[in-house]
Amino acid sequence: MNTQPIGLFDSGIGGISIWKEILNVLPYENSIYLADSKNAPYGQKSKEEIIALCIKNTDYLIARGCKIIVVACNTATTNAIEILRARYDIPFIGIEPAIKPAALKTLTHTIGILATKGTLNSSLFAETSKKYISDIKVVEQIGEGLVPLIENGLIESEEMEQLLKKHLAPMLQNNIDCLVLGCTHYPFLIPQIKKIIGNSIQIIDSGLAVAKQTKAVLERIASLAPQQIGKHEVYINSKTDTLQTFLKEIENVHLAYKEF
Repeated sequence: MNTQPIGLFDSGIGGISIWKEILNVLPYENSIYLADSKNAPYGQKSKEEIIALCIKNTDYLIARGCKIIVVACNTATTNAIEILRARYDIPFIGIEPAIKPAALKTLTHTIGILATKGTLNSSLFAETSKKYISDIKVVEQIGEGLVPLIENGLIESEEMEQLLKKHLAPMLQNNIDCLVLGCTHYPFLIPQIKKIIGNSIQIIDSGLAVAKQTKAVLERIASLAPQQIGKHEVYINSKTDTLQTFLKEIENVHLAYKEF
């Protein structure tokens, strides 16, 4: 039994979608979440910048005694997770676009992937794609502009609707039947996406799979928490307004502005 917290970080509030899945699967765990909104979005930064930010976030979480770290960001995972695993003696859970399940489920042999530039251009993404989609047509789309709107609480805005229509149009034209959300911010847009693509296209994200993998690793290293009321700390290095709206249904959460 181990009551040390699970650490998570993302380039803002996107990883909250992963964090909530983890809380559902592991309700007794304590956690610390870092929302690095000041540096969002990671997807438009260089690989070197992304690695430096990931090291900074990891150093903070380790200093706070975290027993495992979830890199709750597709861009950070695809660009930096191997470096983090080599640098630190602590388990890391990464987030990759759910290409494999989409490849297994597609009937039209055409899938869409909505992700950041940093994820789509990464070597890890290229390797994963090569492994699972050799005989499948993939329509890749950079979700340019989506993350800043989410970070500013403009999910249901007219600007968001028009941007989504623009990004999803090439996928609809190519008759995709599976849409992979390759950024942890994007699950918050599922209601808006469904209005555009309908219910016949399956939307796939990595949240539940990541939560299950986190549990499996903690079980393997005998570090699950005992039955207790989990306590959670959430830190953001920019304004807290938008983030507060995503935390309303979570109990025992302390949210604070903090430089890290």
